Amino acid sequence: MSLLKRLEKEKGNKIIIGAGEVKSQTDKNQDPHEQFKAKVHEEIIGEVDNITSGVEMGSKVEELVNTILDRDGAHFTRLERQKITAEILDEVVGLGPIEQLLKDEQISEIMVNGPKNIYVERNGKIEQVNFTFRDNEHVLHIIDKIVSPIGRRIDEAMPMVDARLPDGSRVNAIIPPLSLVGPVITIRKFFRDPLTIQDLIRFGTLTPKMATFLEACVKGRLNIVISGGTGSGKTSTLNVLSSFIPGNERIVTIEDSAELQLRQEHVITLETRPPNIEGKGAITIRDLVRNSLRMRPERIVVGEVRAGEALDMLQAMNTGHDGSLTTGHANSSRDILSRLETMVLMAGMDLPVRAIREQMASAIDLIVQQARLRDGSRKIINITEVLGMEGDVITLQDVFEFEGEGLDERGKLKGHFKATGVRPKCMDKLLMAGVAIPEDVFF
Repeated sequence: MSLLKRLEKEKGNKIIIGAGEVKSQTDKNQDPHEQFKAKVHEEIIGEVDNITSGVEMGSKVEELVNTILDRDGAHFTRLERQKITAEILDEVVGLGPIEQLLKDEQISEIMVNGPKNIYVERNGKIEQVNFTFRDNEHVLHIIDKIVSPIGRRIDEAMPMVDARLPDGSRVNAIIPPLSLVGPVITIRKFFRDPLTIQDLIRFGTLTPKMATFLEACVKGRLNIVISGGTGSGKTSTLNVLSSFIPGNERIVTIEDSAELQLRQEHVITLETRPPNIEGKGAITIRDLVRNSLRMRPERIVVGEVRAGEALDMLQAMNTGHDGSLTTGHANSSRDILSRLETMVLMAGMDLPVRAIREQMASAIDLIVQQARLRDGSRKIINITEVLGMEGDVITLQDVFEFEGEGLDERGKLKGHFKATGVRPKCMDKLLMAGVAIPEDVFF
């Protein structure tokens, strides 16, 4: 939907603009500037018809609002003028009531549960905020603003969508009739500046010794699976680990919604495509993984494996694409192997369980298990090496682990990271790749 059509739709619905709490039409006493803002909004519609650039749009809208304020708003104070301008900009150029939440760097996640309930995750804790939408139509309008620029759609025929914001933040939306509380938006914000390993050390996600080991494993081309629950920080850790890939290697990334922030130059980013209105034309992660094998990749990075693409990913790891990275949902290092086994079976191949496990034991070198703990902190609780097969069982050994010691008086988790004292079997492979690690890292 074009900007002009969206604005005309807003005009027809008489949207009440507000960067903070959005007032209802009948609640006029609570917003003394409502009629003036509606008038300004109406004037803007005819002036921004042919503007497509976001930067140009913001400048033009701000210029128009200031012109109208100079002409008709002499009675407003300087603070009132700033507030009116910001509210109109947020609605026309930004994402309405949630625009200010997106700008708050302390907020990592935004959850819109219908028009009147908005929650955020701030410093690892979920809290409700006093920002609201006017009604369901207002929320649907914002969803449309998010998904339209990237060629996605949401309607009764397809009431769920995954999308991304221009800064890479991940967006999921689901609307009635599937959602009974109204349109729901979940935004996982990304840091404007990509995280570094030093940031993770500062956050307490891991220790310098663990960072040294993981950096060596990536440079030494070990195949790594990052495992963890929802919101545990898997994608952030994947971003950080991918930064260790040498800049002269050809990297292919595959995701449902492109959000990885690789800083190398030779990167090809692939993204899945949902079916069209006729239910055809879908391109899945599995399709992209198979196609990537013909693109001469030196590294394949899959944002997340969820189904049959696990088989193709294992095949790639076993056929010369060492150093591949991916993530998966699981509660422990052992669980991710069980989940991968199930995913391989979802590919529709009638393979014996032992054959699948042999593929996994041969393909995967390291499992990085991440968790979001009770106090909201995110930590790598295990770095586990895959040793091989003993009978029908894949053998594992922990190289590093986190030991919890309960909560302190402030509700923060006490604990410490420790090396298990074993020398990883992969050390020989790293030495063959010319990557050396001091032995005291493991003690």
